[in-house]
Amino acid sequence: MTGHEQLLQAIEARRDELTELTRDLVKIPTTNPPGEYYEDCARYIGERLGKRSFEVKYFRAEGTPGDTDQYPRVNVIARHENSRPGPCVHFNSHIDVVEPGLGWQYDPFAAEVVGNRIYGRGTCDMKGGLAASIIAVECLIENYPELAGSLEISGTADEETGGYGGVAYLAQHGILSAARIDHVIIPEPLNKDRVCLGHRGVWWAEIETHGRMAHGSMPFLGDSAIRHMSAVLEQFERQLYPMLQSKTTAMPVVPDGAKQSTMNINSLHGGLQEGFAGLPSPLVADSCRMIIDRRFLIEEDIAAVKQEVHDILESLKRTRPLFDYKLRDLFEVIPTMTDSNAAVVREVASAIETVLGKPAEMVVSPGTYDQKHFNRIGLMKNCIAYGPGILDLAHQPDEYVDIDDMLDSAKVMALSAYRLLQPD
Repeated sequence: MTGHEQLLQAIEARRDELTELTRDLVKIPTTNPPGEYYEDCARYIGERLGKRSFEVKYFRAEGTPGDTDQYPRVNVIARHENSRPGPCVHFNSHIDVVEPGLGWQYDPFAAEVVGNRIYGRGTCDMKGGLAASIIAVECLIENYPELAGSLEISGTADEETGGYGGVAYLAQHGILSAARIDHVIIPEPLNKDRVCLGHRGVWWAEIETHGRMAHGSMPFLGDSAIRHMSAVLEQFERQLYPMLQSKTTAMPVVPDGAKQSTMNINSLHGGLQEGFAGLPSPLVADSCRMIIDRRFLIEEDIAAVKQEVHDILESLKRTRPLFDYKLRDLFEVIPTMTDSNAAVVREVASAIETVLGKPAEMVVSPGTYDQKHFNRIGLMKNCIAYGPGILDLAHQPDEYVDIDDMLDSAKVMALSAYRLLQPD
């Protein structure tokens, strides 16, 4: 039996354990926002790995968005030192999940097994990937005690809301940094035969148009901020959206629709506050706010992306009577793409071909994930995403992960880590 066959068989033998580990993780409802049960989930991971010769540390990201005593942003990092000096391979998974929402056939936190699938919020995004990485690393150190270097597993907070209480905080404090870590694999759900090299860029901004309040029966005495915002939307339809459709990329972004620049209007609100019962007051809106989510390509410059919106708003200010606005940055991330010749890319791609019997597909994610913080703050360029799960299922009702896909992904993770720590 060859070395890798022994490793792959050891993982196959832990199918039931992988299933139950995934179910246990999903049953901890780490819903974000507000950030529930983070510490419970972090402790579950830490206690398991602590029994298996890992050094376990917990880090609360105090002062980050959302961190309170009721909802502490708790992260866990477990490190196993191998028998000889060498590089560090780090597997990072976020422990938070989005709210379940409506439309479920299955209890979102019961982690029901139906056929070859586990259903539940976070099965795909990304507790199935977290469980697969744990089984992969455990099998690796059990079967190869003479490996060089070290292996780390982290469970981090808040990826779904920007990652500032998780990877960003840990990178800022030098815990996740190039000084300690050589290769990073993030088991995000991008299909088990793909290596994800990076992601598009993102700019979130709030546009507020201003008006003047008046009685709804005499709107001519006021100035409607909602009508001003409708003029913004009209110019977006006439100018911005056609322009975005013409911007395409050489990045291997999936799905195909994301190979161009896009913009989504996340929310739009003007006038009276929502959530009241009864009839509204007859008022002309003196404020209207819109949140935009602009996704851009590696060929684009962030300053030019912002200027496109700014130019439309300034044009309206010159041509539309009483038009006034405020534009506020909320969040921005520059596109990133790891070199396809990096060792972590080569070894994961090679392991995919060994395990699945076909070449790996190189892709780029349409949305951002925590690679942005590893790259931008931690200065770690050898970072990819690879994990089980179908990307389209993330955040959907009846989210699931396929057990065979988790097993195959665990094999790929273990084999690629073995090769990175035993290059000869």
